[in-house]
Amino acid sequence: MAEKSTPEGAPPGERIAKVLSRAGVASRREAERLIELGEVTVNGKTITSPALNVTAKDRITVQGKPLAAPEPARLWLYYKPEGLVTSAADEKGRATVFDSLPEDMPRVMSVGRLDLNSEGLLLLTNDGELKRRLELPSTGWLRKYRVRVNGNPTDPDLEPLRKGIVVEGEKFQPMQVTLDRVQGANAWLTVGLREGKNREIRRAMSAIGLTVNRLIRVSYGPFRLNEMKPGEVEEVRPRVLREQLGMDAPPGSETGTAKARPPRPGVKPAPKPGAKPVAKPAAAAGTRPGPKPAARPASSPGTRRPPPRKP
Repeated sequence: MAEKSTPEGAPPGERIAKVLSRAGVASRREAERLIELGEVTVNGKTITSPALNVTAKDRITVQGKPLAAPEPARLWLYYKPEGLVTSAADEKGRATVFDSLPEDMPRVMSVGRLDLNSEGLLLLTNDGELKRRLELPSTGWLRKYRVRVNGNPTDPDLEPLRKGIVVEGEKFQPMQVTLDRVQGANAWLTVGLREGKNREIRRAMSAIGLTVNRLIRVSYGPFRLNEMKPGEVEEVRPRVLREQLGMDAPPGSETGTAKARPPRPGVKPAPKPGAKPVAKPAAAAGTRPGPKPAARPASSPGTRRPPPRKP
């Protein structure tokens, strides 16, 4: 950990929670919780408050284990199948995203989340600060979804979503909504968001009389699902990290696709998308490396086994 210059009179170093997060121990918030639980020591002394700056000279342990040197920040794309919980542990005992990841993945955290019944692109990182950065609304990245709804809406029916809608007293920002096609009793839409409130698309659609029966995130800022299949993981190329995030990437790191483990009993497999390919959204706008190249970024911004796909 490199020491940083600080204003005159300020203690040297960085806040302990930030250092833990950067080392991939946990998100900054979770690191603060570990500190408050007395799981962290600095120079042999247990600390219970995150209001502490540390430097590279300090000896830090977490749950009795020495803190490893921080690794370079890395980012993966993961096709989350439907039926997995985006959580490190689930109180109901349901299978989680992290249960489905390949065995050789390092410890990772999800950037945001997708709910149980949603599928598609989930970003994963080993770096708590990168996670926090990508989740901030100020990033302004567009997140695009393919959404199938029960009903036959017309374009004017979707106008309230474009203007911004209030649902149960909560204001949603204007959405980009395109009616792609009607297929029997259902319709396919493309929806773009720059923020991600809890079940926002499902709640907003319900407010205008539509029921979402399939939701697939196809892009997150410059990163796209492309031809990935449910359960696959691809590491983002070092060059793309530099270009899109303005950060250094691990020298010589390889990117590729990894297949996840076999599904747990009871995990619902992700169905195939509708007639319109899911992997190729409009240009506008979670972990282990494998042999297939990572997806290229979109031209303009905007823990473990997944189930097999049905034929």
